[in-house]
Amino acid sequence: MSTKDLSYVRRDMIAPEPPPISTKTIGGWLRTNLLATPKDVVLTILALALLALALPGIINWLFVQASWFGADRSVCATVVQGGIRPDGWKGACWAFVGDRFQQFMFGRYPLEERWRVILVGIMLIVLLVPLLMPKLPYKALNAVLLFLVYPVVSFFLLHGNVLGLDRVETPLWGGMMVTLILSFVGIAVSFPVGILLALGRRSPMPVLRTFCILFIEIIRGVPLVMVLFMANVMLPLFLPTGWSIDNFLRAVVGVSLFASAYMAEVIRGGLQAIPKGQGEGADSLGLSYWQKTRLIILPQAIKLVIPGIVNTFIGLFKDTSLVAIIGMFDLLNIIRLNFTDTTWITPMTPLTGLVFAGLIYWIFCFSMSRYSAFMERHLDTGHKR
Repeated sequence: MSTKDLSYVRRDMIAPEPPPISTKTIGGWLRTNLLATPKDVVLTILALALLALALPGIINWLFVQASWFGADRSVCATVVQGGIRPDGWKGACWAFVGDRFQQFMFGRYPLEERWRVILVGIMLIVLLVPLLMPKLPYKALNAVLLFLVYPVVSFFLLHGNVLGLDRVETPLWGGMMVTLILSFVGIAVSFPVGILLALGRRSPMPVLRTFCILFIEIIRGVPLVMVLFMANVMLPLFLPTGWSIDNFLRAVVGVSLFASAYMAEVIRGGLQAIPKGQGEGADSLGLSYWQKTRLIILPQAIKLVIPGIVNTFIGLFKDTSLVAIIGMFDLLNIIRLNFTDTTWITPMTPLTGLVFAGLIYWIFCFSMSRYSAFMERHLDTGHKR
């Protein structure tokens, strides 16, 4: 049979196609990401139109007509004696944030002792940054210093009453330092505890499996507000007479246990995604359960659920604002507390304070999100690109 009678046989050579558009140039990136299809072009134009409509007003409120310096509400008041201000001011009251900035960061921590908080913050940066950089050596030593030594040293520095340091009670702690302490401890505790709970839920031992299931489902079945309320109100009822637990410690324990239950389910999802053959191969090599779990199963499972882990960390960081129910003032709540200060009562003060709080939360959450994406790319070694 002649190939001329076969309709599916190509008779002409395919015309050469143009080379792919390079995304390394600005024009190539725009064509690939914003102008690739007619739908993309329409959506890009609509987005630019919305930005052109909203951005000038936002910039005007945030920067142009904002009040940057001052010692009281007179610099931010829209109404002055005799009527409306003649300059038509209606911008953000950053003078309020500047005047109360130290309180937002340290709460009511004594002024002369705030160097201790700053020192703890510097120690955290010095220990955390090298741990987050994959190529730097001595990760084990760094982790021991950060998660075991640093919390003990930080507690004695912040609380005092040792080595000649004045005692600072936890009710005086507040602001950003409380948010960071609760978040750091919650993250440091919830990750290993969540791994143990996830392994326990998959354990063949009925007692251990039942305990882990009950813990996870009970904690996940109630809101964090209830967990904190129970830790603050109900826990003292079960303690021996004369015993008491500091409110801050109750908050730390409640937040950590709550995050551990959610972390356990995230880790369990990664464990279930690992093919059964991975464990069987480790068994055939004679590895023990813990060797198999530590060297083969867990590294693969954690790599798969990095987005879920970081999402839990981000949620934990934002949920620290709920400690107000037990009388503690984190960043958001101490900002809200200052709204009633007669020195700064103006229509723009609450909005400016909330914008400032939102900006701080966004910086930390966005940083965690970007680091998560970086680690996903760094650990994505399963396929050649």
